[in-house]
Amino acid sequence: MDLRQPSSTVYGMRLKEAIVLLVLAICSKAANSNPYRRPITDTQKSAGATTAYCLSWRLAVEANNIRAWRTVPTQCLHYIEGYMTWGQYEHDLNFIVENINDYIEKIILENDGSDAWILDVDDTCISNLLYYRGKRFGCDPFDPVGFKTWALKAECSAVPAVLALFNKLMEKGLKIFLITGRDELTLGQATLDNLYDEGFIGYERLILRTEAYRGKSAIIYKSEIRKQLVEEGYKIWGNVGDQWSDIQGDYVGERTFKLPNPMYFVP
Repeated sequence: MDLRQPSSTVYGMRLKEAIVLLVLAICSKAANSNPYRRPITDTQKSAGATTAYCLSWRLAVEANNIRAWRTVPTQCLHYIEGYMTWGQYEHDLNFIVENINDYIEKIILENDGSDAWILDVDDTCISNLLYYRGKRFGCDPFDPVGFKTWALKAECSAVPAVLALFNKLMEKGLKIFLITGRDELTLGQATLDNLYDEGFIGYERLILRTEAYRGKSAIIYKSEIRKQLVEEGYKIWGNVGDQWSDIQGDYVGERTFKLPNPMYFVP
C-alpha cells in the first residue's frame, strides 16, 4: 500500500472542502455584482461613526463617567434632538418609572406620617424641552438670564410619566417633597403656579433655594435639605431626579432613581 496516496476518506473530505470554497466564491461574486446593492458611501460611513460616537457619549453621561461637561458636542446636535423628540427619551422615562412602581409596590410603609418621597422639579416633574430646543438641545452654553425669563412664563409642561408616578405616590400615602435649585425669591411663585397648572397638587412641600444656599453646589444644598427632613422625622423611601447631583450626597433615601437628561449637567 502506497502511504503517499490519500485514502478515500481523506479524498472525500478534500473534495467537500473544495466544493464549499467554490460555493462561497460564487456567492461572494454574486453579492458584489448585485446591481441592487448600493455601496456604502464615505458620507454614510461618517454619519455612522458620528452616531456611534454620540451614542457612546450619551451612555457615558448617563453613567456619570463624563462629569462637569458644559455643552453637548456640536456633532451630536441631531442625535440628541432625535433622542429627545423621536420617542426614545419617552420610552426610557416610562421604563424607569415602571421600575419605580415595582419598588413602590414592595415597600412596607410606616404609616405614621413619616413616609416621604423626594422629586426634583426641572426635567423631572416639568419639562424644559421647548426651551432647550431653542438652545440647540444643549449645544449652546447655559444662559441663566434666558432660563429665568423662560421659567417666569410658567409654561413648562408636565412630564407625563412622572405626573403618573406623582399620583401613584399620593395614592400610596407618601408625603412628597419637591426640591429644586430654582431661586425662591425670583422664581418661587412662577414655579408654584406652573406645578399647579400641570396637575402637581397635594404635595407636602415645595423647597426652593433660599439666600442661605446661594453659591452652594446642588449636592451640598440638596443634602442639607434632606438632612433637615430626616431630622424632622421623615423616612425617605425614594428620591428621583434627572441630575446625578439630585441623588448624590447625604441622606439620599432608601432608593435613588436617575432619569435621563443629555441636554445639560448640574454640578
